Amino acid sequence: MDVYEKSLKKHYEWAGKLEVKLRAKIETLDDLALCYTPGVSRACTEIAADKSKSFELTGRHNTVAVVTDGTAVLGLGDIGPEAAMPVMEGKCALFKAFAGIDATPVCLDTKDVDEIVKVVAAISKSYGGINLEDISAPRCFEIERRLKEICDIPVFHDDQHGTAIVAGAALLNALRVVGKDIRAVRIVINGAGSAGIAIAKFFLDLGAGDVVCVDKCGVLVDGEHYENPAHEEISKRTNKTKIRGTLADAIVGADVFLGVSAPKIVSKAMIKSMAADPIVFPLANPVPEITREEALEAGAAVVGTGASGKPNQINNVLMFPGIFRGALDCRARDITDNMKRAAAAALSALVSDEELHADYILPNPLDKRVVKAVSQAVTDAARQDGVNRI
Repeated sequence: MDVYEKSLKKHYEWAGKLEVKLRAKIETLDDLALCYTPGVSRACTEIAADKSKSFELTGRHNTVAVVTDGTAVLGLGDIGPEAAMPVMEGKCALFKAFAGIDATPVCLDTKDVDEIVKVVAAISKSYGGINLEDISAPRCFEIERRLKEICDIPVFHDDQHGTAIVAGAALLNALRVVGKDIRAVRIVINGAGSAGIAIAKFFLDLGAGDVVCVDKCGVLVDGEHYENPAHEEISKRTNKTKIRGTLADAIVGADVFLGVSAPKIVSKAMIKSMAADPIVFPLANPVPEITREEALEAGAAVVGTGASGKPNQINNVLMFPGIFRGALDCRARDITDNMKRAAAAALSALVSDEELHADYILPNPLDKRVVKAVSQAVTDAARQDGVNRI
């Protein structure tokens, strides 16, 4: 029985991965009076007089909504809100297991951007943070942007920024392995969807000298017209030498390849055409752009992966629990670019010079140091930026 069948069997057994656990004891009439009516009214009037008290008198301070419309679920695509529920429950389970955060799945039966923004904003007063998940591009960019403008709690699209931050930490350490400067390398990113564009922006934010984005339409280059406004925007910030053509054209002489695209589209010959000691991160799941073994045979110096059970797993679970733990701990209003950079630096720093090698550029996802280090860095950066409330 493979992992898919085993997982399906467990989902039938679990019948849901989450449940509500009572913190308030209700065993006597006095308990009832304190937990609910009439005593609860005192907490209500306290919050009515000072809305910030909702973080002290309710579970809001430690609660995150995991919100999706089911349009970009894993590699399955637009499967709808009901079918997205197991993934959202799984994400909530990871929040609890790794960071002690209570998260609830919110699966919305609409693809309308205005409606999604309105609904999420309307429920935001029940939560300390909003984690957007598996919403297709380019709609996800506008949804996040508008919610960040409206909401006074952190709004974070993990498919974009969680992926980008972990990939950024992996890149920093891979460059340490091969002895290259991020300002001097050329990075090719294949797949200009939500993750690919966020990764490109984050790499530039980390100081990358040259990033080239490639999508189904070919290499993105400034001056061309793109129907996707996100492609239009990123083309103006990338590909400074105006390379044109296909992925095979872009990858020649590149120092780094990162794929968030499609299976088996990178050949050994393409890896061999890269610069000396190339870094290769084929992250498509479940089948990567090129296998780890093939990339190494073709001369890759460092290979990252999106798959579990192999070295250098670039996994969002290394980031989102710590990001939200840090944001909730200081009651942040937002997650800023500085907080993201701090998170990447904290994650990369967990791999010491003595430990660092081609097969160990990131900590294991189960390493208990990760959430503590990332959350502390995020809290410190939030206070530097003045977006904290405590």
